[in-house]
Amino acid sequence: MPLIKIRDLHFYRGDKAIFEGVNIDIHRGKITAIMGPSGTGKTTLLRLIGGQLRPDKGTIEVDGQDVHQLSHAELYELRKRMGMLFQSGALLTDINVFENVAFPIREHTTLPESMIRDLVLMKLQAVGLRCARDLMPGELSGGMARRVALARAMTLDPMMIMYDEPFAGQDPISMGILVNLIHHMNNAMNLTSIIVSHDVTETAEIADFIYLLSGGKVIEKGSSVQLKKSSSPWVQQFMQGLPDGPVPFHYPGVSFSDDLLSPEEIS
Repeated sequence: MPLIKIRDLHFYRGDKAIFEGVNIDIHRGKITAIMGPSGTGKTTLLRLIGGQLRPDKGTIEVDGQDVHQLSHAELYELRKRMGMLFQSGALLTDINVFENVAFPIREHTTLPESMIRDLVLMKLQAVGLRCARDLMPGELSGGMARRVALARAMTLDPMMIMYDEPFAGQDPISMGILVNLIHHMNNAMNLTSIIVSHDVTETAEIADFIYLLSGGKVIEKGSSVQLKKSSSPWVQQFMQGLPDGPVPFHYPGVSFSDDLLSPEEIS
């Protein structure tokens, strides 16, 4: 059974359809990527899975539980088993690295300080930042901040981690470190990982399965090898980063020549 099962998902913002009949399976122990052009609702999907948003139609089951039928207390317990790496890192700016990583442990457990210290140092060691524990978030590079956020997301040993654009704005070295960490942590901790990303090369390198979203629907799904062999012009344009194709370079409208010859008044 998949860890997350999404069926006939519909979600609207006003009159705009974000999802129209989306079906997705997130399998246990795997890295699943959700990809597509900007504005296709990828981050919205993570919020629906976490229960921050409610679908207009359809169901989302996480570990056999219908997320949007749970009570507040039940949803709170389920969320403790979910880790989240936000695009910005979302570190608390007034406390240091150690306290940022310790925060979920203090919030959700009654462990003694000695054990909290050991757990925090273990998580920071795993992301290579144990010796940066006394730094403040403002002293960290963008890549370091993401790694601290990843350590924090792992503190309660969750069953799954959701990554919202983990590679955005990273230099090649930081990006390589994050790619390696996500892959290594998923295998070492037997996690289930969901990556929302625009970075095709890095994401395809580690994803076991990829869903491509556009226009409120799943356009294509499969492994990176399968998608690269897809006969869909849209898939090829997205995977290869082509400037023109089914998604046109020019915003749709009247032709350039007709626009030039139109008798529109000039104010």
